[in-house]
Amino acid sequence: MRLTGPSRTALGAAVHRAVHQRVERGAIFADAFAASILDDETRARLDEAAADPSQRPMRLFIAARSRFSEETLAACVARGARQVVVLGAGLDTFSLRNPHAGQGVRIFEVDHPATQQWKRERLNQAALAPPASLTFAPVDFEHQSLADGLAAAGFAADRPAFFQWLGVVPYLTRQAFSLTLDFIAEVPDSEVVFDYAEPFENYPAERRDNVMAIADSAAARGEPWLGLYQPSEISETLRSKGFRAIEDLGLAELAERFYGALKQGIRIGPGGHVVRAGRNVS
Repeated sequence: MRLTGPSRTALGAAVHRAVHQRVERGAIFADAFAASILDDETRARLDEAAADPSQRPMRLFIAARSRFSEETLAACVARGARQVVVLGAGLDTFSLRNPHAGQGVRIFEVDHPATQQWKRERLNQAALAPPASLTFAPVDFEHQSLADGLAAAGFAADRPAFFQWLGVVPYLTRQAFSLTLDFIAEVPDSEVVFDYAEPFENYPAERRDNVMAIADSAAARGEPWLGLYQPSEISETLRSKGFRAIEDLGLAELAERFYGALKQGIRIGPGGHVVRAGRNVS
């Protein structure tokens, strides 16, 4: 993790969301603030990113995971949850689009202090005022307590909450992943959506080198992949922590549910997964 400036991974995900609005017109996931939250230099490179066909699979995956997460969030609010925690928020814009603010839903954005400070500066430069329903909670996942960071921000650990945890798990140690799930499991009627990646050996030979090259590039930026998981391992871990409502969507399931005509040309197989896991929910 960079100690100053934004996480490059967070910035990359924001670029994918912005390009999705431009190329696919937000067909999977609409985000009116996706481009405006970017700095001028990054926005100037959106056409270049849009013209690169190799970026399309990841772009659609990122759009689908956000869609799935926010649909799950809405269902949690309908059941009475009034706290939303965005773990590793990066440049996520849900707090700016929050359709549930009138129902008293509070958003707690948790992220590395450097990335969070950069986001606050971007909001200011873009004249996007943080809404009253948003609270920033700077936490370094590997070195600080999530429980303490959220408590300091006013989070009530004895009330229901939804946790969005996207683009983070591969960069955490197994211990950090487990401890975060432990905290979420202790929150009554909690539900979480997160994504994870499969181990390299799951990929066919013709794709494995490319995936490993992406991992090497992330490591060179100071953001190595530390945790890759088998789907069966994820299921066993969640059940051992008391989660009962578990839904794991791989690439095939995501494409079938969300891509529509956009799934044409998308290679289905091992890769990213998006998981919904809940306590005392169906």
